[in-house]
Amino acid sequence: MPGALELNNAALKRLPIATPSYDRSSVSVGIAHIGTGHFHRAHQAMYIDQLLEQGLAREWGICGVGVLPENWPMRDVMRDQDGLYMLVREYPDCSRDARVIGSIVDYRYAPDDPEVAIDVLAAPTTRIISLTITEGGYRDPDGLAFGLITEALARRRDRGIAALTILSCDNIEGNGKVARQAVLANAECRNPGLAEWVAEHARFPNSMVDRITPATTPEMAARVQREFGVADRWPVLTEPFTAWVIEDDFADGRPPLEQAGVLLVDDVAPYELMKLRLLNAGHQCLCYFAHLCGYEFVHDAARDPLFAKFLLAYFESEAIPTLPPVPGVDLHHYSRTLIERFANPGVGDRVARLCAYSSDRIPKWLLPVIRDNLARDGPVRLAAATVASWARYAEGVDERGKPIDVVDQLADSLVPIARSQHEDPIAFIDTALFGDLACHPRFVQAYRWALDSLHRKGARATLEALVQ
Repeated sequence: MPGALELNNAALKRLPIATPSYDRSSVSVGIAHIGTGHFHRAHQAMYIDQLLEQGLAREWGICGVGVLPENWPMRDVMRDQDGLYMLVREYPDCSRDARVIGSIVDYRYAPDDPEVAIDVLAAPTTRIISLTITEGGYRDPDGLAFGLITEALARRRDRGIAALTILSCDNIEGNGKVARQAVLANAECRNPGLAEWVAEHARFPNSMVDRITPATTPEMAARVQREFGVADRWPVLTEPFTAWVIEDDFADGRPPLEQAGVLLVDDVAPYELMKLRLLNAGHQCLCYFAHLCGYEFVHDAARDPLFAKFLLAYFESEAIPTLPPVPGVDLHHYSRTLIERFANPGVGDRVARLCAYSSDRIPKWLLPVIRDNLARDGPVRLAAATVASWARYAEGVDERGKPIDVVDQLADSLVPIARSQHEDPIAFIDTALFGDLACHPRFVQAYRWALDSLHRKGARATLEALVQ
């Protein structure tokens, strides 16, 4: 846009939006974050920016670390914009505000030179390595992320530098334990003595993160530039709501995160289960039916009274009964606010984003609800129907005959299986992803009914029958 100001250190004082009041040159790196994508920049980096504004975290600046070859655009944006970016909060009434976040003060791109990344991970001043590498990033402990962490830990041990905290911020139940297993497996292969040192001295706190943040599209970036007059090549758009709960177990100190609204607790598990089984599983309950009904945007589906009724029924009858009490949280109120959050049109979240990588998500977020309800003789009808909606979606053709781009690391095997279910109705659930669920008659009956209804009557009619 003509007249838009470039976003970099030199232009900060001239920008027409809120900018850091602190001296960024005085901020040193205390946190190295692997996976500096849109969620990290909407969430963890925002919290550190708040602390820096309060003068409380000068030694806790962030160095972003890219580990995937496709991270090169972020490398270039971080370089050209001095680590600065705009965080735009989108409100349900379609108003929005923006602030420049300044907490990312360095960026290293490991595919170009792993040593530059290891240097910051192994530096004595780096006391936390945090991660947002997606659920699938933990399946391969020999991947680059954990290889870099292990090499950095080995150098710290050899040089007499204190072990640090590995803080997973991914949507995985027991994410700290999962990260610990991956690091220790990598360290054990390298040197059993290193694994023993890491197990004794490093810390891997569990955490729960909560903020709906869609990936930024070129259209979003162009709109932000038009409205705010700032040329940010990769702004982040997010909802106003945000929450972060962390197990207070750190190896070598931490920022005063509680001063920015982070909840530090002894046990994250209740908060984690709440978020995974309500927000994350709720997204799954919505997205496949929504796609089959022709919805492109999440907010349009969530504003449909039929979808809202289905979501609330899942929350109240199937998900909440499997949850333990969550200190300070009314689960029924949280569930109702989720529907309001899903319906926020300003966020512009796309149904297709929620439908992606289902084979990572549904086994972790929704199947545990089904298993718990089977064990307690609770209802499974709505969750089973959600699985059926995934199976129908995975056939790769919608109700109007248009092809569906099934984005999943197992798509090559799942799509042919889904297409065979007209002849074999349990083919999809009779796979390793579902364990022994195909042996549970109550689940199979509910699943088969929903799949048959989806094939014969369509998604909307199936939803109508489910919520009657």
